[in-house]
Amino acid sequence: MSQFVPRLARGAAACAAGSIVYSPARMSSVEKAVELFRGGCACSQAVLATYGLRYGLAEDQALRVAAAFAGGMRMGETCGAVTGAFMVLGLAHCTSKCRKAEGRTGAYAAVAAFAEAFETRNGSLSCRELLGCDVSTPAGNQAAREKGLFTTTCPRLVRDASEILEATLPKP
Repeated sequence: MSQFVPRLARGAAACAAGSIVYSPARMSSVEKAVELFRGGCACSQAVLATYGLRYGLAEDQALRVAAAFAGGMRMGETCGAVTGAFMVLGLAHCTSKCRKAEGRTGAYAAVAAFAEAFETRNGSLSCRELLGCDVSTPAGNQAAREKGLFTTTCPRLVRDASEILEATLPKP
């Protein structure tokens, strides 16, 4: 992991540019997701960029797709780590037949199971409830920063989402 941290120091700009370098042989997917978050990626980006690769989604595409889902879709709603995981589950459980409802049933079942496991671990799926403040407001965002939630609670939530995915995704 020490090889990864200095390269990650480029922070949010590196994440946004899709230029984050990591060594998958030296780091588990769970650790990669947490380090991407700590390096400046949003929680949703960290999860989708880590696991999307398994299903053919390029890292730069994953970063762009997931960018707006952090902070509970910027509204304090469903946690970004959860929405990132939901996107991964869609990739993992849908086929080219997903244009019809029956092609999405596997993803729906996987999302329900994931949501139950995440809520059991954390008590909620809501960013606002998980953090105890509404990061979609300036006051709530400031409170989260002052309490250090983005460096304590959020990495744990990214880890939890990733661990649940690891336990449930088909093995690569």
